[in-house]
Amino acid sequence: MATSRWHHADNNYSHFQHLYFVLTGIPGLEQKYYWMALPLGAIYVVVLFGNSIIISTIKSESSLHIPVYYFLCMLADMGLALCTLPSMLGIFWFNYKSIAFDACLVQIYFIHTFSAIESGVLVAMAFDRGVAIWSPLRYSVILTNGVVCKTGLVILSRAVCVVFPVPFLIKRLAFYCSNILSHSFCLHQGVMHLACAGTHVNSLYGLIAVIFTKGSDSLSILLSYVFILQTVMAIASREGQLKALNTCVSHICAVLIFYVPLIGVSVIHHFGKHLSPLTHALMASAYLLVPPVLNPIVYTVKTKEIRRKIV
Repeated sequence: MATSRWHHADNNYSHFQHLYFVLTGIPGLEQKYYWMALPLGAIYVVVLFGNSIIISTIKSESSLHIPVYYFLCMLADMGLALCTLPSMLGIFWFNYKSIAFDACLVQIYFIHTFSAIESGVLVAMAFDRGVAIWSPLRYSVILTNGVVCKTGLVILSRAVCVVFPVPFLIKRLAFYCSNILSHSFCLHQGVMHLACAGTHVNSLYGLIAVIFTKGSDSLSILLSYVFILQTVMAIASREGQLKALNTCVSHICAVLIFYVPLIGVSVIHHFGKHLSPLTHALMASAYLLVPPVLNPIVYTVKTKEIRRKIV
């Protein structure tokens, strides 16, 4: 099977272009992939089952037809897990490690798009909690169904537009050195580092995209909680303060579940080049798999309607 091709460059020389990339599972544990296939499959079952239960419960329970749970439905989107499912199960179940160049670009697009959507939804949920604590009597007036729908469309549009240039920026690069990726799926940074030259535009645009999405989102969430804490401190009774803060516990957990692995991946990517490939692979997998696994658990524990649905 051919795994590469020749392209004619503008400066009248040809270079070798890979048709396929080789995905990496978990370095050092190749002989145990068969045993890891079952827990990995169980993780995806938990993701699909847990998030499906949340969505179906919110849809069927009229008492949950309020903005905070509409945003939770958006957060329970399973796209991020589903777009990594084929490549990860292919490696651990069938030892199939090849991914076509164009398929890799598609996976990059959807992984980063769904990640940006999740980040945006967390900002919307922070705003929701701020309104609920600051002005509970006007909550339903401020956050109408129309406002929620428009917010969802803005979040979706921003993610789609910001990530859209990324596959085309990668497509223009020359890949004729190594074609072995460091993860079980395709990420912009991982593929970009396999390019032989000319990645400055990709690096710059990647930085701008991260600042515009994850950077601005994390700052917005931080400012929202500063405002929430100021509002809570103004409540006279200790019981009222605890009650108000208790409504934010699930969202705070969701923020930590999303941003802690993200920060870990970023730190290791920039400052942990001396660390083993195993550490890089585990952190990247945690970044994509931990949020969709833990978010349903957190919101199930905190929402009695969802608990009843499971029982």
